[in-house]
Amino acid sequence: MATTRVAQEEPVTATAVADGGATTASTSPWQHRHLLDLDDVSTDEIATVLQSASAMKAVVQRDVKKVPTLRGRTVVTLFYEASTRTRVSFEAAGKLLSADVINLSASGSSAEKGESLLDTVLTLQATAADLLVIRHAHSGAPYFAARNLTRTAVINAGDGAHAHPTQALLDLFTMQEHLGSLKGRKVLIVGDISHSRVARSNLWGLCKVGAIPVLCGPPTLMPWDLLKGRTEQPGHPFASVQVEQDIEEAMRDADVVMPLRIQKERQDAGLLPSLREYAQQWQVNSERLARLAPNALVMHPGPMNEGVEISPEVAHGLQSAIETQVTNGLAVRMALLLLMATPQGGLNG
Repeated sequence: MATTRVAQEEPVTATAVADGGATTASTSPWQHRHLLDLDDVSTDEIATVLQSASAMKAVVQRDVKKVPTLRGRTVVTLFYEASTRTRVSFEAAGKLLSADVINLSASGSSAEKGESLLDTVLTLQATAADLLVIRHAHSGAPYFAARNLTRTAVINAGDGAHAHPTQALLDLFTMQEHLGSLKGRKVLIVGDISHSRVARSNLWGLCKVGAIPVLCGPPTLMPWDLLKGRTEQPGHPFASVQVEQDIEEAMRDADVVMPLRIQKERQDAGLLPSLREYAQQWQVNSERLARLAPNALVMHPGPMNEGVEISPEVAHGLQSAIETQVTNGLAVRMALLLLMATPQGGLNG
């Protein structure tokens, strides 16, 4: 009952929720109505999300996990692409905060009959959806939804090869949890970076917290369009990003290594000779792991193609934080729903 009283009388914070209302932190600086990517999210706002996620993780680890904070709110997940981790964690996050959660997919919806994205999201808004979590194969779809919704907040759960901000936030949370401050930490991302929305959002987040992102992979899979001008233009947002073609050198003293799967569904033919050759040249395996810094982390956004971008013994080894990422994904998404759907968050801002 204490938590309900705080929700009615004071700004709802993650700290208050985790403490059952016993402690109320200062009002959150989160000011965004929508979360579409991390390019316009400040360093302080990233810190707010990560701090809130830490409190939400404490809730998840309790015997009684459910809290009434978002009772009366409706969260709709709308997925036009297949998903396991992201969709399940958003659903669980909403339910643990006592929101009403409705799950929709393109299959089985009116989209199969030709209904446009605009008509779909307006229909969901008309049914009193407070938050819309959307994944779409086309880059920019969540932005389109956000421009056309006046009462419903939008969270981008992945759009094409463009962005996946909640994955980047849970990755930052996982790194910070294990390494402390990320300022000056070398974070290596290996593989199909050009087609990876995870990599693109991670670049924004890593640069904003002061980490040193290093990209490594075949030149045909490097996002040269995104990185153009980073070394020539003073103040370029990706000025700290490094590109290294030699994986042996790239892994030297890295604090985090994150291999990415080859996204064949987003590629044109001819970018790689074969998956076998890719595995020989770019796979994160035990031999290469020895080049990392002491206590370095192995991460992967999933789904994994074991034996291609990562060897099974590394994926399930002692340095792997891949399962922890899944757990932290739940905490981060709880924190975001809380920040965006309570009076101090973006929904009413």
